[in-house]
Amino acid sequence: MAASIPHLDECLSPHWEMRQKDHVKLVWHEPFEGVRRVRALAWTCDCRAVVYELLQAGGQAFIRRTTQTEPTSKIKETHRWPIEEARRVWHALLLGEMR
Repeated sequence: MAASIPHLDECLSPHWEMRQKDHVKLVWHEPFEGVRRVRALAWTCDCRAVVYELLQAGGQAFIRRTTQTEPTSKIKETHRWPIEEARRVWHALLLGEMR
């Protein structure tokens, strides 16, 4: 039996809004391989093809974007910010003000 896609009101994690016309473009990089201990602070629902995670490592935070494709997902990350600044960027990303 194939898994069904949940209705948006059934999802537990937030969904990102479509990007605004005048949104700020984030710079996305290949994942940094040097950090092993990463803590997830927040994430968006995985019912969409693109999932975002707010991650913390070494006293800083960054956003990871995973585009769910077959056979392998594509992962990109922002640079690192102080945690409070990363939370502001995360909030703007969810509202479509940054992408």
